[in-house]
Amino acid sequence: MGPGRHRLATLSRVTRVVVDVMPKPEILDPQGKAVLGALGRLGFDAITAVRQGKRFELELNTEPTPEVMAAIDRAAATLLANPVIEDYAVRVES
Repeated sequence: MGPGRHRLATLSRVTRVVVDVMPKPEILDPQGKAVLGALGRLGFDAITAVRQGKRFELELNTEPTPEVMAAIDRAAATLLANPVIEDYAVRVES
């Protein structure tokens, strides 16, 4: 490249997949209870329940094809969540 010439940066679109993990409704959530107590002490009286979960953001270098999404679902069930005590949801974030 000669002087005065600039290479244009290429922008690649990144696909983000979100996995939300929450304790199942029948599982006690001591962290949620602690947060609820703190909120009440701070005057947030309208809040009656808190459940605390986890959020994973996964960036893909490919399109979210059904095969890729199935693999992410397997990863969520195997590593990101404990299906015995947690529910999870996988979604593509726009």
